[in-house]
Amino acid sequence: MCTSIAMQQGGGYFGRNLDLEYSFGEQVVVTPRRYPLRFHRQPAMEHHLALIGMANVTQGCPLYAEAMNEKGLYMAGLNFPGNAWYDPDPPADCDAVAPYELIPWVLGSCATLEQARARLARFRPLGVPFAPGLPLSPLHWHIADPTGALVLEATREGVFLYDDPVGVLTNNPPFPFHQANLCQYQGLSPRPAENRMAPGLSLPPFGQGMGAVGLPGDFSPASRYVKAAFLKLNSPDPGSEEERVVQFFHLLEGVAMVRGSVVTPEGREDITTYSCCISAGAGVYYYKTYGNSRITAVRLAGAGLDGDALTLYPLQNAPDIRFEN
Repeated sequence: MCTSIAMQQGGGYFGRNLDLEYSFGEQVVVTPRRYPLRFHRQPAMEHHLALIGMANVTQGCPLYAEAMNEKGLYMAGLNFPGNAWYDPDPPADCDAVAPYELIPWVLGSCATLEQARARLARFRPLGVPFAPGLPLSPLHWHIADPTGALVLEATREGVFLYDDPVGVLTNNPPFPFHQANLCQYQGLSPRPAENRMAPGLSLPPFGQGMGAVGLPGDFSPASRYVKAAFLKLNSPDPGSEEERVVQFFHLLEGVAMVRGSVVTPEGREDITTYSCCISAGAGVYYYKTYGNSRITAVRLAGAGLDGDALTLYPLQNAPDIRFEN
């Protein structure tokens, strides 16, 4: 489960909720320009664009859940079980990249969304696990910069790169369903309800927010997509960096999972383990966790971008409560 949002206002703001029933050893990781990036079937990148995002570092390799590069290009992997398909032996004439390699492969070499589109034209998913005991995660990807957004899906039917005019991605079903499903909610509005059923009958609204009656409130991927789209597309631009970041986190809160609201088939509680907002204009990765709702910020430029060693920032997970007396 997860929800990703791309906002083009200002210099661009991108981020996601990571919904999971366990920690995967995540921390904020900066990959500088001279940290070698290795791939199974693609040439290594000894020099590349710098990246910042949330990752697990295994065997010295940052396995990013989402990241942004120094040029403001964003990419996030979201759960896509039952539909994601990876080829164990892709044809030799394609660009075969494993799912855990895809974010650094794209963000390390592409400065813009259009460059990413061209880069992915020959992409095929390589079904090779990172290491024994680390199975492949079934994913699809959200890609964005200040000019727009794309969705990348690899299924048995093929590899598809969709334009995303809404700027939202959740999970199953495949992306075309979510676009078509929005047609059922054209009547929603943030404004007061209007009596269109029987204009001659007095039916005064009895509360604010009734223009959005019918907006889904459950935590299914389809419902989260509709609600995130409604919140994002009706969100005004507050104007300043700080206000935009706060507004972005409120959008994510609108589709976040509260402990106890979703229980997995294994009996585990699915929660929003962290939420993030990445400011392309400021080059800052903002995040908060389930245990600590205070926003923590990490500057990309503060990590020595011409270096050859990863910079790691452990998460602030403990509650941070301020007393006034």
